[in-house]
Amino acid sequence: MCLISVAHLAARLDDPNTRIADVRWYLNRPTAGREAYDAGHIPGAVFMDLETDLADHAGFGAPGRHPLPTVEAFRSRMERAGIASDTFVVAYDDLGGSVAARLWWMLDNLGHHGGVAVLDGGIQGWVAGGQPLSTDEPRYPAGDLELASAWTNVIARDELARRLGEVDLLDARAPERYRGEIEPIDPIAGHIPTAVSAPTMANLDASGRFLAPDALRGRYAQLLQGDRPAVTACGSGTTACHNSLAMRLAGLPDPILYVGSYSDWSRSGMPVVTGADPGLPQDVRR
Repeated sequence: MCLISVAHLAARLDDPNTRIADVRWYLNRPTAGREAYDAGHIPGAVFMDLETDLADHAGFGAPGRHPLPTVEAFRSRMERAGIASDTFVVAYDDLGGSVAARLWWMLDNLGHHGGVAVLDGGIQGWVAGGQPLSTDEPRYPAGDLELASAWTNVIARDELARRLGEVDLLDARAPERYRGEIEPIDPIAGHIPTAVSAPTMANLDASGRFLAPDALRGRYAQLLQGDRPAVTACGSGTTACHNSLAMRLAGLPDPILYVGSYSDWSRSGMPVVTGADPGLPQDVRR
C-alpha cells in the first residue's frame, strides 16, 4: 500500500501498530512546519522535520540542500518516534504529498517491513472529510526497527553527468523554475541538460489526490522514452520522491533518485539550460 485514504486512516487511529508522521515543511520558512503542527494536526501524529529528521548534511549521498542521513541516524530517529519493524507508517503534509513522499521513499527504500503510505489528499482532505485535529503531542515508547544497511537506487552527480542522454531525467520542480524564470533558493536558474519538466502537481487531480493508475501511466508514457532507466530529481531530492511514488502507483519501474538534485548540480559549476527545451548531453560534455 503506497496511498491511504482519509476514511481508512480514520479507521486506524486507535491501531497501536500505526504511526502517523506530520512532515509539513515550507521552502525558506524553516519553523513554519512545526508551527502548523502545533496549531493542529491529525490525532496521534508526531512531527518530523525535513531538515533534521529526513536529511543530514553529515550523512550519506550527494551534496545538496537535503542529503540523506546515514541509515543508522535515520533508524534512530524513527525509533524515537515509536516506529518498529511491524509499524505501519502514514506520512502526510499539505502540499499534495510532495514532502510526505520523501519519508515514504526512505522507509520503502530500506525495506521497512510494516509498510508505509502517504495520506491521499493530505491534511486538507482530512479536514474536508470532517475528521478532527488535535494540539496534543503524543509520546510513544521507542521502537525496535530493522532496516537494510544502505540506501540503494540513488545516483550521484558525476555518474549522472556521464549518463546524460542514456537515462530519462525527470525534473519535479514547478515549470517556471525548470525554465529558469524564477529561482528562490539555488544559485543559478535553469535545469540540468536533458531533463524534461515533470512537475509533481501534475500527478494530482483538482482535489489534490493522486490520479488513477491508468492516468499516471499515460502521463509518464509521454515523459519517458522507451525502456531507458529513469532518474527523478527536483531542487533537493525531496519532491522528486513524489514522482517515484506516482510511478510506483502507475505500475512502472522505480526511478533512480538523484539525491543532490538541482541544488547540488547548480552549486558545482555544472552547465545549466534555461527555457522549455531539455538541452543536450553535449551541453555538459563539451
